[in-house]
Amino acid sequence: MNNLKFGNGKWEEEKRGDGVKWTFLEHKGPVFAPLYEPLPDDVGFYYDGKKMKLSLPAEEVATFYARMLDHDYTTRDVFNNNFFKDWRKMMTSEEKSTITDLKKCNFKQMYEYFKAKSEERKNMSKEEKKKIKTQNEAIQKEYGVCMMDGHKEKIGNFKIEPPGLFRGRGDHPKQGMLKMRINPEDVIINCSSDSKIPQPPAGHRWKKVLHDNKVTWLASWTENIQGQTKYVMLNAASKLKGEKDWQKYEIARKLHRTVDKIRAQYREDWKSKEMRIRQRAVALYFIDKLALRAGNEKEEGETADTVGCCSLRVEHIKLHDEFDGKENVVEFDFLGKDSIRYYNTVSVDKRVYKNLKIFMDNKQPGDDLFDRLNTSIMNKHLNNLMEGLTAKVFRTYNASKTLQEQLNLLTNPDDPVPAKLLSYNRANRAVAILCNHQRSVPKNFSKQMETLQTKIDAKKDNIRDAKKQLKEAKANFKASKNPKNKMVYEKKKKAVERLEEQLTKLEVQATDKDENKEIALGTSKLNYLDPRISVAWCKKCNVPLEKIYNKTHRAKFQWAIDMAGPDFEF
Repeated sequence: MNNLKFGNGKWEEEKRGDGVKWTFLEHKGPVFAPLYEPLPDDVGFYYDGKKMKLSLPAEEVATFYARMLDHDYTTRDVFNNNFFKDWRKMMTSEEKSTITDLKKCNFKQMYEYFKAKSEERKNMSKEEKKKIKTQNEAIQKEYGVCMMDGHKEKIGNFKIEPPGLFRGRGDHPKQGMLKMRINPEDVIINCSSDSKIPQPPAGHRWKKVLHDNKVTWLASWTENIQGQTKYVMLNAASKLKGEKDWQKYEIARKLHRTVDKIRAQYREDWKSKEMRIRQRAVALYFIDKLALRAGNEKEEGETADTVGCCSLRVEHIKLHDEFDGKENVVEFDFLGKDSIRYYNTVSVDKRVYKNLKIFMDNKQPGDDLFDRLNTSIMNKHLNNLMEGLTAKVFRTYNASKTLQEQLNLLTNPDDPVPAKLLSYNRANRAVAILCNHQRSVPKNFSKQMETLQTKIDAKKDNIRDAKKQLKEAKANFKASKNPKNKMVYEKKKKAVERLEEQLTKLEVQATDKDENKEIALGTSKLNYLDPRISVAWCKKCNVPLEKIYNKTHRAKFQWAIDMAGPDFEF
């Protein structure tokens, strides 16, 4: 493995030789979620109008639902059905025989109790807040760091997520299911054989203890909803994480240098006599042009019916000879990762269009579009084209390239900082749309916009009043030529300018918020965009870096901050 080393003003690769990622690793293990605290006796659950005392396991799961009563999720049939089914598994036989209809359940007292608790936390005194902060710092100091090869490294997520109800993204079919509590018996620990093994909580034991220096995780477990393995990892700002980030974006830049050759090859392959090569070439075109994920194979019924490029079915696309004034249009409609709907209409090359017609010929809606292709075949082909090349590298490359192009197009160097930030977010938004990073409109969005508009209207009133005062001050100065009146005039003039700057900032903020209401900018910014592009743009445009990356993200991308000058381009 290669290390990242900063010397002589540049980052260089340093060979480790033996490929070992670490030789010594010691840590204290993860922090588990606190045990459930029963509700006070005066906070009740009601069924069919009658108060009912629940067993502790059933009560705990009921509180998960009660906390979400004001959320859109609890209005959805899928969420409610999944919750009720899993909740009944936690009930006693007597509770099951009584509680048979979720619509007859009244969680209102529980909801009000947790709402009051939330208000209490918001209104805590400075002393109370300081006490909690001190306690958290002590936990961070003990569990939030590890020793790796003689260096103290921060751990990213040392606290295990508490039990609750699975929300998922989009229309996930498993939303509302119970996320079970993770116990020490579920956790695998990874550390050095010569280190002090972490001690599990009293009365418990670890599932297993490993000493695997070929991986960088410290602990792992399997969550019950989708069977995914979760990990305790090093902090994003750690040396190993920085190395991985740098290598990821360097592979994308390597693709930048060879992508024209790859594109020429797959265009030639559209004409191949072998159907498998044609299918592979068309799929690669979609991965490149539309930033589609390759798609992962999964067992029947294991997860939601989500697909990627290689697993598209005939029912997921429609072909239009002409659509909305364009020719050879493909209409995509399918559930992608995290059950996020991907809907797009795109005009494609004529030969791609003809190939798709051939691929769909004599097939049923549920048949595979690319019946001679799978993810493994595609990944092997990509690696043959360029070492380390994957579908995700294409996404990273196209995302970073799009950001660079959009920033060059949208940025006006003479704009004030708020307007430059709007240009940056619009460039980032173009990437998020390309990568299909959607989100639901925040439930308090309308209220936030109303508050912003009220501030804008008030600021306009202030400007009108200030301009009126400025006009009077100017008239007084012209009439008397008194130096004192000139000072008053200058002061009023600056006040108007300051208010107009504040108005511009508010109006830009409102525009930005409205344009972003259904787009998630964070995913692409933190995972697909080479941070050196953003760092260089900030340096070139005199925009404070903290306007783009918060403190945690600046630590994560410290390597990029050190490396990228104002002239860096992807």
